[in-house]
Amino acid sequence: MATMLLCCCSSDSEVKAEVPDNAGKTLVVYYSYTGNCREIVNTLRSQITADVLEIQPAEKGQMYEANNYALGTQLLNAIKANPTSASSYPAIDPVTTSLTDYQNIIIVTPLWWSQMAAIMQTYLFNYGPQMAGKHVGLIVSSASSGISQVVTDAKRLVPDATWMGDALWINNSNRSNAASLIENWLKKINFAENSNTMDKMYITIGDQTQSITLVDNAATRALVQKLPVTVTLNSSGGFEIWGALGFSLPTSDQHFTAQPGDVVLYNGSNICLFYDSNSWSYTRLGKIDGLSESELRTFLKAGESNIGVVLSLDNSAAIKEVKSNGSEDGTYYSVNGQRVQNPTHGIYFKNHKKVIL
Repeated sequence: MATMLLCCCSSDSEVKAEVPDNAGKTLVVYYSYTGNCREIVNTLRSQITADVLEIQPAEKGQMYEANNYALGTQLLNAIKANPTSASSYPAIDPVTTSLTDYQNIIIVTPLWWSQMAAIMQTYLFNYGPQMAGKHVGLIVSSASSGISQVVTDAKRLVPDATWMGDALWINNSNRSNAASLIENWLKKINFAENSNTMDKMYITIGDQTQSITLVDNAATRALVQKLPVTVTLNSSGGFEIWGALGFSLPTSDQHFTAQPGDVVLYNGSNICLFYDSNSWSYTRLGKIDGLSESELRTFLKAGESNIGVVLSLDNSAAIKEVKSNGSEDGTYYSVNGQRVQNPTHGIYFKNHKKVIL
């Protein structure tokens, strides 16, 4: 997460969190058997600044697809039979790149018969635990097979990462559009070059979505790993909507006065969103961006009950279409339905359809 100012409302002082040396640095890790993943990495590097690590098998020249995929299937079956044993994974060349130098990691891997390629599984078995707390994205290349098992393999091997949204699937039917697919994927996961990622999450109520700037603490790092989350909240006390998340998060409670727009954790498992102020002991999560107090009351449906709320890393979680009273005149609208004169990068609506710039 990007470095934030952490403010304690019981005093006038502000404490600035230290910026880690690896803030914003990105590593692309890939294995390529046919060359398709190498092409994906080359395209990716043309769009972002990143170091690259190529994983190589220790035994060179293997034909994994020969004899009706005999060797490739044998390697995958060995992993499947005993996935917790290092001896189940094929050997790879030594790796000297230190993951401590990076905060963002993008894994690019081929699919072998509906599973992650065994060579990449070896690397992640050895180094996936070192990705704990880092922001990890996944790009999968296949001929036509779906990638759901590869995603499962990745999350098994990298259990404690903060995943940057859904995996990107590049296959033979869309490979010619890889550049635009990668560009749009980077936008969707809110990847910010030269800055730490995942400092935003999004809250959708009804047909309106707002961004939340997150503070960097154990609670928010745990929360983003669980997103998307759908909760039902209720108004309380004339100053907030709140309710149970359905799970607990780490706490770092402080007694302070929450202000309109603040998002906090209460009692470890409840989320509170404020449209007025209240003093209590909370763990800070973040703040809703860009709304006045009156706009917050409207957006948060102040005074109502059973308010459906979606928390996600995707800023189009529940927005499918924006309708205007005018004709299809090419005007751009924000995800909040506001007319935008000079749109920049982001998600907008034009002629009732979602577009990504």
